Amino acid sequence: MPRYPLFTASLLALALAAPGLAQDTPSHADFPALADAINSTMHAHHYNPAELDSPAYLAVEQAVRELAQTATTDEAFRIGFEAIWDDGPFSHVDLRHEDRDAEAITDWIDTLRIGGGGAALSWNGDIAVLTVNTMMGLDTIEEIEAAYDEIATHETTALIIDLRANRGGMFAFKPLVEHVLAGPLDIGVFVSQGWNAHMDRAPRPQDITGVEPWTGWSIRDFWDSAQANDLTLARLNPDGPHYAGPVYVLVSERTASAAEIAADALQASGRATLIGDVTAGQMLSQRVYDMPGGFQLYLPIADYYSLASGRIEGVGLTPDMQQDAETALETALGLARP
Repeated sequence: MPRYPLFTASLLALALAAPGLAQDTPSHADFPALADAINSTMHAHHYNPAELDSPAYLAVEQAVRELAQTATTDEAFRIGFEAIWDDGPFSHVDLRHEDRDAEAITDWIDTLRIGGGGAALSWNGDIAVLTVNTMMGLDTIEEIEAAYDEIATHETTALIIDLRANRGGMFAFKPLVEHVLAGPLDIGVFVSQGWNAHMDRAPRPQDITGVEPWTGWSIRDFWDSAQANDLTLARLNPDGPHYAGPVYVLVSERTASAAEIAADALQASGRATLIGDVTAGQMLSQRVYDMPGGFQLYLPIADYYSLASGRIEGVGLTPDMQQDAETALETALGLARP
């Protein structure tokens, strides 16, 4: 199963572009000790350690231990680890080797700017097409906000949101959804190790009663909340300028993580029609931990249950109009034209 690092998506490409990554040179790292640390950290922080008793996880654990006996460089171990987890039993597991520790990475994420291009608005007549390629980056949030500002100045007959290539990220999904909401919307709950330690079922509506919703922006604050509380309720609130017209959301099997949250929330709000393929089904929340030898392990600390759709991890979202994602834009344009 492919990994989608960080909160709800891929930091991998950004991390690979960062300076200071280890070169493929002989290493003095103790790889068996690293394998032990990875396993113990997974058990300490995984949202449901009971899943680590599964045959699928135990096979992965054994494969990593065997890798530790044969790897001779940091890069060989990292690449081997990624290959093992390509078929892992759950998403959001990754191993990096950077020139900063987990605390510095967390601070960096909260201020991350990807350099533009996270979201782009185009027009097909009076139909707005907002393509959102990632949920990462403060500049992506700014691009989404600017798009809604522009939409408000037009006689916009419909809005098409294209998430077909969006593998997730952080909180850019919030403004994407909030500008079309007519009222507050509780979208789902993040389920922590604390819940799974004493409950053997998914949360029910009555379990959420009295849970204070989390509505912030900081990934550090979110991670802390998700681990400190059994359940973390996610709520979205309307934002202006409000777009009240028809909304169509394009999704594919590549739509993952925070992009799945966005698609699900738009569908659950009753404001949007989803068109395309079933989504990736890779929706967990991930945190980074320091490992021996200068490595950083990303692992899932919280599961996510949509209040409308249930668990998304391993399932995905079924569009209202299920079809080949390649033709979804044409279908949406046809529906949107008066």
